[in-house]
Amino acid sequence: MSSETNQVATEENSTLSAETPVTPETVSTDWKASLSEEIRSDKSLENIKDIEGLAKSYVHAQKLVGSDKIPVPNKFATEKDWDAVYEKLGRPADPNGYKYDLPEDQKIDETALKSFSDQAHKLGLLPGQANGMVKFYNEMTAASLQEADTKATTAREASSTELKKEWGQAFDQKITQAANLAKSVGATELFNANMADGTKLGDHPVMIKAFAELAGKMGEDTITQSSGPVFQTPAQLEKEIGELTMPGSAYWDKKHPNHQAAVSEVLALREKKNQV
Repeated sequence: MSSETNQVATEENSTLSAETPVTPETVSTDWKASLSEEIRSDKSLENIKDIEGLAKSYVHAQKLVGSDKIPVPNKFATEKDWDAVYEKLGRPADPNGYKYDLPEDQKIDETALKSFSDQAHKLGLLPGQANGMVKFYNEMTAASLQEADTKATTAREASSTELKKEWGQAFDQKITQAANLAKSVGATELFNANMADGTKLGDHPVMIKAFAELAGKMGEDTITQSSGPVFQTPAQLEKEIGELTMPGSAYWDKKHPNHQAAVSEVLALREKKNQV
């Protein structure tokens, strides 16, 4: 009887095993079940869904073991410790290893560039970082110079417009006299000095008029005189016209022998005054 019972139980178990196929889903549903509670609840296993995922994670970790890692120095690290890090990151062996992409037509201050390379190497800059900083500085400097040049040009044009209006045909003559005087007294550098707004001192009307007036007071001094014809300013022409047209002058007396000459001269002076 006992033998028959065991035979039936064996046959039933075989039937159950055959009727319940083992699938990947069956195995992976609770792959952590055999692990201890401490390991099973570890956060690092949360995203691993099955045995294959665990294997992939392990293989990846093993590959990292042989990779070249760079430890981050702590606050007690020495300069030598940091040098080791910089070298692993790719810092040149010495400052001469830095190369810069500079415009071919740009004037280079070799001393300043060498000083920068020395400091860049000391700070552990990589070649790309050092080159990027030099490029940024060059572009910033070029933009600053362009802005200053634009301001100077605008100021120069505004000054010319104002002085041409005041001096008329005598403009070139006055400018030349002022420049000659500035050169003779060594004030050329003063004229080229930059103001706080980026414009040059020598482009300001007040400065130019001051030197032109001083040059005019020096009379026939060959140092300050300009070559070519001599012109009068509108103010000088107006003063002469006023003298010729004073009450009681020949200009108003048609019977005066010099009447026509006075009228012609006044007309000529007014024509000059209207010319710019």
